[in-house]
Amino acid sequence: MEFTQDKIDLIERIIKNDRKFANNEDLYEDFFNETCKRSLNIVKTITSDVTLEAYLKKIATTSILNVLKDSGRLRRTREGFTPTKEISIEQIHEESNQNSNIYANTKIIYETADIKDTPEDVLLKKEILQHVINSLEKINNEDPDKKYLQIFKLRYDSGMTQKEIASEMNLSQSEVSKRLFKLMEKIKQAFN
Repeated sequence: MEFTQDKIDLIERIIKNDRKFANNEDLYEDFFNETCKRSLNIVKTITSDVTLEAYLKKIATTSILNVLKDSGRLRRTREGFTPTKEISIEQIHEESNQNSNIYANTKIIYETADIKDTPEDVLLKKEILQHVINSLEKINNEDPDKKYLQIFKLRYDSGMTQKEIASEMNLSQSEVSKRLFKLMEKIKQAFN
């Protein structure tokens, strides 16, 4: 699949607006190629422009960090990513004594990108969740008297205990337990 021109323009704008792009303009093509490679599946599946832009920003940030690390311009430390051309504290102190330049102690710090899940992981989780929802609806429609969907919502959306669900639905706790167990078994079968 080829990217449409509006998607190419969006990726280009996102990359150029990233703060790590400054002073690394010579790596633009690497940033662009890495971002496109990582975002191919996302662009195919997401239809909302706002959601797409949010995902592309995260993908671009990750891509830029990877390119900068691979090119030797950044390295990971305990505090996050730092430029490899960092000057030691001793050098700064010596230079400030020689030059008495008040800017010699200036240190640039890059914030770490806090990406817990990659967009690909989010997409996969979304697909799995959609499959669970579809399975739940199908199971509930096959046997509406068991009220599987209602029990599921009370247990997992509302966080109610089996005893509270039994009271709410005028059932015994053992019946609620049996239905929850049966429901989980049916969902497992739907995944097989």
